[in-house]
Amino acid sequence: MHIVCSDLEGIFVPEIWINVADITGIKELRLTTRDISDYNVLMARRLAILKENGLKLADIQKVIATMDPLAGAVDFLNWLRSSVQVLILSDTFVQFAGPLMQKLGWPTLFCNSLTIGPDGTITGYQLRQNDGKQKAILAMQSLQYKVIAIGDSYNDITMLQAAERGILFCPPENVKNEFGEFPATFSYDDLKRIIKKTMNNSQ
Repeated sequence: MHIVCSDLEGIFVPEIWINVADITGIKELRLTTRDISDYNVLMARRLAILKENGLKLADIQKVIATMDPLAGAVDFLNWLRSSVQVLILSDTFVQFAGPLMQKLGWPTLFCNSLTIGPDGTITGYQLRQNDGKQKAILAMQSLQYKVIAIGDSYNDITMLQAAERGILFCPPENVKNEFGEFPATFSYDDLKRIIKKTMNNSQ
């Protein structure tokens, strides 16, 4: 039996921090796990930037409320969920995800959480566990699932490596070139074809 485990941002919805960067004009917030492989280094810098600029949770949530899923994402996710069980594994946060999950039809999401000060300042973050995406794959495999994993960034690579089938979706050139062992897809139709083929070949 198969299960699909997929990243969220860049796969089904736009990158949250890039949208925050564009609206606030703070260019350095455009950096994501597509650019920096160490998530803790990236988040430490993001939190420092928020503090320097006096941005609070409500400011980010206001940006997220304006965001919509990527074009075609809802139809693809509906097809996927009608064909196979789906888990979304993300390094985003519970405090960010709600409006986007609603627009995607409330798929199952495993993610992290923020620590928030009394005045709404984001003071830190709590990972579900280190390398949580890979550990979720291993947990699914312990339940006898064959895992198809979808990602686009450095922080997805251990998940793709652990899965029976790892697929890159619209990866940046640096990730695509470094990890050529994974097929790179650039449309939902291409992604659908690989998933169908993988599932059919395993029956």
